[in-house]
Amino acid sequence: MARFKVGVQLRPQHCEMKQLRAAWQAADSLGVDTIWTWDHFYPLYGDPAGAHFECWTVLAAMAADTSHARFGALVTCNTYRNPDLLADMARTVDQISGGRLILGIGAGWFERDYTEYGYEFGTGPERLRALRESLPRIEARLAKLNPSGENIPLMIGGSGEKVTLRIVAERAQLWNAFGPVDNFARKNAILTDWCQKVGRDPAEIDRTVMINPDEVDNFQAYLDAGATHLIVGSDVPFDLTAVERLVAHARG
Repeated sequence: MARFKVGVQLRPQHCEMKQLRAAWQAADSLGVDTIWTWDHFYPLYGDPAGAHFECWTVLAAMAADTSHARFGALVTCNTYRNPDLLADMARTVDQISGGRLILGIGAGWFERDYTEYGYEFGTGPERLRALRESLPRIEARLAKLNPSGENIPLMIGGSGEKVTLRIVAERAQLWNAFGPVDNFARKNAILTDWCQKVGRDPAEIDRTVMINPDEVDNFQAYLDAGATHLIVGSDVPFDLTAVERLVAHARG
């Protein structure tokens, strides 16, 4: 069995900061390859008025608290921040971590974040167009910064077949999608087709997929579908038992 990468997403909702910090330190000690949070301003489920923390300040703390795993947002919403500013934030957090940040980004979708914080929600095609326009600015700013951030790998999250997956094929080093297995397999095949159309080696893109804790023993089905990197979602109280089991599968 080929070795695969293991990640965990620690969702910053309905918890205390000390719980988040303890969880990512524990995950780092387990030997996971990646640790992730998400970029929202309110809980996605449960009590809509529950506790929640902002993504990039959380990532700065994660950068300082961990030593081994790569980490990032799964994924940053492109239109919440000026792209040049986002590049500088990413470069700074990467420096704090000693070069372990992955810049995960997507077009955005959670309407409440937009309306509550005064951003224009617009339409799906408009948000995708904004993502396409932002990426060259982010890459240019990362290269201009001193010290540079141009070696930070880019993850794009999303599965839109006509636009998003083409952008992934053109620019990303990692791509994130979701199950179930059949859905992931179909989207993965479409991404490979786009790579061939734009002249990109499909093997250059790390294929990540979000799975639930009860799916970890079905890991082989995702590998057979083309995944190279499995990320387990975790909510408070951040029980990492399933993550530890997946690490054992990956190293076995």
